[in-house]
Amino acid sequence: MGRKVIDNPNVCSLVHAMNVIGNKWKPILIYLLANGSLRFGKLLMFTPTISKKVLTEQLRELEEDGIIIRKKYAEIPPRVEYSLSEKGEALLPILKSLSQWTQDSFKDIEFEACKIVTL
Repeated sequence: MGRKVIDNPNVCSLVHAMNVIGNKWKPILIYLLANGSLRFGKLLMFTPTISKKVLTEQLRELEEDGIIIRKKYAEIPPRVEYSLSEKGEALLPILKSLSQWTQDSFKDIEFEACKIVTL
C-alpha cells in the first residue's frame, strides 16, 4: 500500500506538511523519538497496535522526508536505531503547541500529559 497523499494542486505548504506528518502514526513516532534514539523493537513496544509492516512503512517515509535518521551499526546481529533529524527536532515545538491547543480547546476531556521535549 502506497502513501496516501492529499491532492495539492496549489502547492500549499500546509497541505504538504500534512502529507509529511498528517497520519495516525507519524506524530506518535516523532513524539516517541523526542527523548532520544530508539530501536525498532522499542518503537513497536511503545505502539502495540501498529503492525510491523506499517511501522516499517512509516519509518521509511519519515526517513525519506528527512524527519528521522536511520543509523545502522555494523554488528552481528545487525542493530538499527532511529532518531530525529534537525527537521524532526524543529517539529517538536509545533507538536507541543498542538498538544496545548488540544488541552485548551477540549477541557471536558482528561488528557495524559505529553512529554514532548523542546530543544
